[in-house]
Amino acid sequence: MAENFATAFHRVAILGTGLIGGSFALALRKHFPEARIIGFDREAVLAEALARNVIHESTTDLATALNGADLVYIALPISTTIELLPEIAKHAAQNALVTDACSTKRAICRAAAQHFHIGAIFLGGHPMAGKETEGVAAADEKLFANAKYVLIEENAETKNNPRVAAFTSLLEKMNGRPTWLDADTHDWAVAIVSHLPQMTAIALAEVIAAEADGEADGLPTSLAGPGVRDSLRLTASPYSIWRDVAFTNSDNLGRALDRLAHAIEQLRTHLTSRDLEKSFAEANLLHKSLKP
Repeated sequence: MAENFATAFHRVAILGTGLIGGSFALALRKHFPEARIIGFDREAVLAEALARNVIHESTTDLATALNGADLVYIALPISTTIELLPEIAKHAAQNALVTDACSTKRAICRAAAQHFHIGAIFLGGHPMAGKETEGVAAADEKLFANAKYVLIEENAETKNNPRVAAFTSLLEKMNGRPTWLDADTHDWAVAIVSHLPQMTAIALAEVIAAEADGEADGLPTSLAGPGVRDSLRLTASPYSIWRDVAFTNSDNLGRALDRLAHAIEQLRTHLTSRDLEKSFAEANLLHKSLKP
C-alpha cells in the first residue's frame, strides 16, 4: 500500500486545515512521512497548524497551494468548496486527484462535473468521523481509524482509476474503511443517521431552554444529569458547518424531520398504553445493533 501511495502522491495540498483537514494531515504524516504537505487557509489557522506540526508549508494563495500537488484534499465548508471548484480545476496539476470531505455530496459532485473534464480528476468523499468541536487544535491522527469513509462512484470506471485506487489504499493504510455509494444514496443515508440527530439535539435544547426561561431557581436545568448532557453533546457543533448541510440536503432532512415528528406523535398516543414498551424494546434492539 505504501508503495502504491508513494508512486501516486508526493505533494499533498490540504485546503482547510481545521479538524478534518488537520486530522488527515496528521494521519498522512504518521503513515506516509515522505509526503510533503502544504496547507491553504486563513493566516491565523495556518499559523496554528504550522506550530502544531500538522503541515510542512502554508499559503493563503490557492494557486500556490495547488502548484505541483498530486493530491488535493478539500476540507472546507460546502459553499466555499463549490465556490472554489472552478479555480481548483483550473490550477490543479494534470495528474492530480482532487477529493473533498464535505458532509453532503449531490451539490458538490454536480458542481465538480461542470469543471473537471480532462487532466485532474475529482472524487467525492465523506469521512464518517468527526467531533462536536472544530479547529486544528482538535485534530487527531486517529480520527479516521475504524470509521467508514464514503467515496462517490460516479461511473463504472471510478474504482479502477489508478489515482482513485491509490487514494483508497491510502485510506486503508490509515485504518479507514472505504465505502462506495452514489451521491443520492449518501445524502439520504446521512440525513437519517447524521443530520437528523443534530437537528433533534437542537430541538431538544430549544425545549429545555424555553422551559427554563425566567425560572429564578434554575429549574429544570439545575436538575440536569449526564443523560441530558449526552443528548445535547451535538449542540456544541457550530452553525457555520450545519448551515450548508441543511441547505444542500433540505429535501432528505425535511423528510427525516417529518418521520421524527410522526414518531413523536406516536409516542404521545402510547404514553398510557403497553405500546410504549414495544417502542422501547425496538429502540433498545437498534442501539445494540450499532457497532462502535
